[in-house]
Amino acid sequence: MKKIRLPGEIAFVLSTVLLALAVAILTEADFGISMIVAPAYLLSLKSGVLTFGQAEYVIQAGLFLVFCLVMRRFRPIWLMSFFTCLFYGAVLDLWRMIPAFNPRITPPDSLPTALRIGMFAAGVVLTSFSVALVFKSYLYPQVYDFFVKGISEKFSLPTAKCKTCFDLTCLLVSVGLSLLFFGRLEGIGIGTLVMAVINGTLIGGFLRLFDRTLDTAPLFGRFAALFEPEKNNREKPCENKAEECENYVHGSNLPNP
Repeated sequence: MKKIRLPGEIAFVLSTVLLALAVAILTEADFGISMIVAPAYLLSLKSGVLTFGQAEYVIQAGLFLVFCLVMRRFRPIWLMSFFTCLFYGAVLDLWRMIPAFNPRITPPDSLPTALRIGMFAAGVVLTSFSVALVFKSYLYPQVYDFFVKGISEKFSLPTAKCKTCFDLTCLLVSVGLSLLFFGRLEGIGIGTLVMAVINGTLIGGFLRLFDRTLDTAPLFGRFAALFEPEKNNREKPCENKAEECENYVHGSNLPNP
């Protein structure tokens, strides 16, 4: 079957826009959002000044600084992971300006339960679709995933364990901030657990679909080469990108920082 041509750069932009939309939908559905983005969401609610997207800048900037300190070095190309955060945060705030996704205009408890369930289901599927699509691009994902991979390589630790520890840390931080700020759980709910259980399977399915149907060769080859590991350490190209990325989703692999 002839593959659809979708340059990696366009895949990156499309995936980031759709992921921001998915987060806006899940936030409005109000069954619980991902434990990864929950700290930024809680910070935005408590501050009353920062938007959700701006709170992402604060959280991921801090995480990026910690990453550089732990790595004891800095490569300018690493800033692309924070650029991804900036782009994602801006698009997220734009989506949340739409009345349907703006809680000040459309409070979640004003929506019928059936509609909220449908929004949650759509948000989960769209999240998995978007994450799978961004893995088809050579551009770095947001700081969260970049941090996990870099730390696991620095200390020669299994990425699976690092990712699990990172996710659990985000969950504990989210619960702690929620109780500290509001005296109750906010942003964390049954939906958070559902996503934790099924997202990996959904992402793996989309990756296999994209491997069969998409050609994501970059438009800018020289720029893409900056993101590749050093030639001496370069591994043999993976013919099945889904295998590499699905392993990371379950905690085992991601392109090298």
